[in-house]
Amino acid sequence: MASLRQLEKEVKRINSRNKRVEGDKAWESSYTRRALLTLFTYLAIGFYLDAINVSDPWLNAIVPAVAFMLSTLTLPFFKRLWTDHIYGN
Repeated sequence: MASLRQLEKEVKRINSRNKRVEGDKAWESSYTRRALLTLFTYLAIGFYLDAINVSDPWLNAIVPAVAFMLSTLTLPFFKRLWTDHIYGN
């Protein structure tokens, strides 16, 4: 039989894990994460377009960065549809 001390230790471990998982979930859906991903996408594409000598690389990098941002904003809607209509059945 587990001692009271072992049970307390296990509860603390579970609570710590739950807090970490909640933080991860909050980060995954945060606007900060989306903004950073959009910025990094813009920079990566801008540098790439500049390296291959595309005219106006930084202006042309806006389109894929904005498209990426829009896709991240619409994903929760499609996730809800998927969970309600496909996964739920």
